[in-house]
Amino acid sequence: MSSATPAMQPKGANFVQTVSTTSGANLKVCLQCRKCSSGCPVAARADITAHQVVRLVQLGQEDEVLSSRMIWECTSCQTCITRCPQKVDIPAMMDGLRRLAKAAGKTTKETKVPAFNEIFLSNVQSRGRMYEMGLMASFKLRTGDLFADVDKFPMMLKKGKLPLLPSKKVRGGSDRKAMFERARKSANGGKGGQA
Repeated sequence: MSSATPAMQPKGANFVQTVSTTSGANLKVCLQCRKCSSGCPVAARADITAHQVVRLVQLGQEDEVLSSRMIWECTSCQTCITRCPQKVDIPAMMDGLRRLAKAAGKTTKETKVPAFNEIFLSNVQSRGRMYEMGLMASFKLRTGDLFADVDKFPMMLKKGKLPLLPSKKVRGGSDRKAMFERARKSANGGKGGQA
């Protein structure tokens, strides 16, 4: 017997397949037991929980999932997959959803995580290591949140956590550039361009 025609497939089947292919996570085996959400350290500040993200993907609710704050708040701490009786790789799913959201231009404005990620990766790509003072200055300027946590600055400076001058660049700039280019191509299905 032949497989179902596109007209017979449930709405959103393509989205489930895209997310599964992009992330490598088998979302079909999720039992909705909520163990992932009950152990999630960021669930309280996210708009939806981990098990709800999985269910929305299963239902093909692409706009709601890609516009959610949860996919950006997830820290990939692995608590969910450790607790999951089916071993659904939710951190991998979240990574895939972030890539899809960015490609679709649906990055939520309710979180500053995408800006932080871009600045962090740019810093690593150009210097080979992190320059925390530069990271924080760029982040504050980009988000316009100039005075949040300013009271922590003197203590961090005193403890040597924010050196005023960057350390020397790490050698291997061409290798780093090639590595970032491979990552961009991989994220874009082998097409290159911005990741």
